[in-house]
Amino acid sequence: MATEHASSAEHGLTPSSYIEHHLSFNAHPVSEGAGFWTLHVDTFVMSVALGFLVMGLIWLVARKATSGVPSKGQAFVELIFNFVDDQVKNIFHGNRHSFIAPTALTVFLWVFAMNSMDFLPVDWVAGIVSFFGGEHAKWRAVPTSDINTTFALALSVWILMIFFSVKVKGLGGFVHELFCAPFGSKIWVWPANFLFNLIEYVSKPLSHSLRLFGNMYAGEVIFLLLGLWAATGVSGTIFGAILGAGWSIFHILIVALQAFIFMMLTVVYLAMAHESH
Repeated sequence: MATEHASSAEHGLTPSSYIEHHLSFNAHPVSEGAGFWTLHVDTFVMSVALGFLVMGLIWLVARKATSGVPSKGQAFVELIFNFVDDQVKNIFHGNRHSFIAPTALTVFLWVFAMNSMDFLPVDWVAGIVSFFGGEHAKWRAVPTSDINTTFALALSVWILMIFFSVKVKGLGGFVHELFCAPFGSKIWVWPANFLFNLIEYVSKPLSHSLRLFGNMYAGEVIFLLLGLWAATGVSGTIFGAILGAGWSIFHILIVALQAFIFMMLTVVYLAMAHESH
């Protein structure tokens, strides 16, 4: 998350409280005393708004698409479509256009848009939110730096994976595979098979969500630390600006790569649901 090179003193905050403030969510308990059932308003609003924005732009371009010479916008969208479709084709060998490819495209664009919010200057975001919501208002602009977002996305993919497993193999086939793969169908290996598959099913959403969350959260923290360094003086400003620019360029790769990895894992998990051991 890019930061303005303003000193924390201007915000009336110490370095630790400055970081804590910018890493705090705009949290509202759903009910009094609720702990788990707490709504992160900033995460929810940013996620929904970015989803509508990205899909709305794609819809507008598709609506104006022509079979003749494409516009720059249409050519760009077709490039993304072909890129995602090629990736899906290499992994999934069924009718990918019915559900898998559109899902992969949606996941890639949505996660990329949410990751890209990390380039917004954090002090600009804080300033805008403070103007409308008060001096100490909190707002996290990067939804994927919230573990709730990444877990929600990963669990959605996990539920789809189980749904397609049952749909393709039938409930009996799914249960049979759960207890009889990969070590065979002998009754004495059923517990080992079930434990093996249980670990696999639990590890998929964990690794799927934590990889994205960890990278985006770390990116936020590094931007904040560089911003604080830039506020220490002239030399800090110079080196902070140089390192901040370098990290921003490198972070472009991280933002795109994490969206790509999340999409590819989604396709892999859904493709595995259509296959049998």
